Amino acid sequence: MDQIQGDVESQISLTIDGDEISDSGSVCDETSPFGLFTGDVFVQIGEGSLEHGMIKRSFLTGMGSVAKYTNVVAIHKNSLSTLTRKARLESFQLFSEAVAEKCGGDANVRLGWFGGTRDEILGIVKHGFSHCGRRPVNGQSYGVGVHLASTQFSIDGALSSDVDEDGLKHILLCRVIMGNMEVICPGSNQFHPSSQNFDSGVDNLLAPRRYIVWSANMNSHIFPIFIISFKVPTVNDFLSVQANVPKPRTSLMTFSALISILSRFLNPPKMALIDKSYNDFRGNKITKPQFINSLRLIAGDGLLLEVLKPYTQERSKMRQNAN
Repeated sequence: MDQIQGDVESQISLTIDGDEISDSGSVCDETSPFGLFTGDVFVQIGEGSLEHGMIKRSFLTGMGSVAKYTNVVAIHKNSLSTLTRKARLESFQLFSEAVAEKCGGDANVRLGWFGGTRDEILGIVKHGFSHCGRRPVNGQSYGVGVHLASTQFSIDGALSSDVDEDGLKHILLCRVIMGNMEVICPGSNQFHPSSQNFDSGVDNLLAPRRYIVWSANMNSHIFPIFIISFKVPTVNDFLSVQANVPKPRTSLMTFSALISILSRFLNPPKMALIDKSYNDFRGNKITKPQFINSLRLIAGDGLLLEVLKPYTQERSKMRQNAN
């Protein structure tokens, strides 16, 4: 995985720093359903291009076991076609040089994923980040700032994105100036570097999964370069398999059966949390959607999708037989 991520970062550095998009297999289709992302902002890149393949592979690698259910529908790239957009790139490069000088020659520029609504993504690529701290990656806050997921964990950015009216999710791949990083504890309210020695925050210095860029730097230290539009089944789809299915129902999974299977993979503390949540659901203390969200947070989408896959396939066979 590290080699893949390294190849992708090198390729992106070459194509962006060189201000080149002609070799990316770019396409401009006025009938494209992604009209909001095309034009003088971003341009869609062709599926057969090397760049498309590298970005897609990096994204799916970071999706883990969910990758097999994920369909990358389109990838758009920063067009750099206007003076304003070129000025933003030049500004990013100037700040990179300044941070590099401060940090002994290395600005520590990395790639990070940012998920949001389609309108939020569109606003960022057109006007820049206008807020921070509202949407922490994968539900856990590490200080008040813009939270991005490292390249190895695009799944975190995907979970932070919302489905639009076309059933698509959208996620940004950005270049991020990290400089000297400091560890930020979960639940922290920190909103600036703890001292002049630091520039940004992470959850783990040796193997960061989350990058935190402080509000003062959110539009100088983050440069969006790609938008990935994709489809992935939601866990709610899998967990709602018992609804609207013709009888017999004997082969369908109940919540109790699901919890029994999860106990083979999860440690006792996590199972205790799931059992408590299930008892609250049965006691009408929480709703079904609340229980499902609790399952997702504790067990993780990857494990749930793997466990539920055979039962979803069975539902499909039953529907075919019923027809």
